[in-house]
Amino acid sequence: MRKPPPPKPDAPPKAKRSNTQARGACACGAVRFEIDVPAVWAWHDHSVASRRAQGCAYATYVGSWKSRFRLLEGEGAIGRWEDVEAATTRSFCVRCGTPLFYERARSPKMINIPRPLFETRTGREPRYHMHLDQAADWTWRGEALGPLKGYPGVMWQKPRRAKRTLEPDLI
Repeated sequence: MRKPPPPKPDAPPKAKRSNTQARGACACGAVRFEIDVPAVWAWHDHSVASRRAQGCAYATYVGSWKSRFRLLEGEGAIGRWEDVEAATTRSFCVRCGTPLFYERARSPKMINIPRPLFETRTGREPRYHMHLDQAADWTWRGEALGPLKGYPGVMWQKPRRAKRTLEPDLI
């Protein structure tokens, strides 16, 4: 009769990892992280809060389960700002100011990361638009653009010509 194997020490179960990770970092490289690919979803957020936090017309985020997110470096370089009224937390790099993570109390198992911070593909295209009712009136909305003469690489929206109306006494 064989002896049973000795009991194994209680170790936390290893989290499942996909074969592919998307890595990202802040502008100065002090904070580095990765998520398992594919991400859960990606979207464009047109809300006033995200526009101000990111300093742009709209913010594009990638959402991941926290269990599929890993901080690789820079835990001490992360600052946090909590909006108690909105029940959200935004993290940023204390060295370079890069916005890092966006978390919501109503989704405690998710972490949202600005898409531009990733060096590689995340497995999700941003196909959703949130808070379009809050979009800034100066945001480009797909109008036709043309090259600006004398400035290579610069595109511009040509002003529309006013329609000519005939004066009643000229008819």
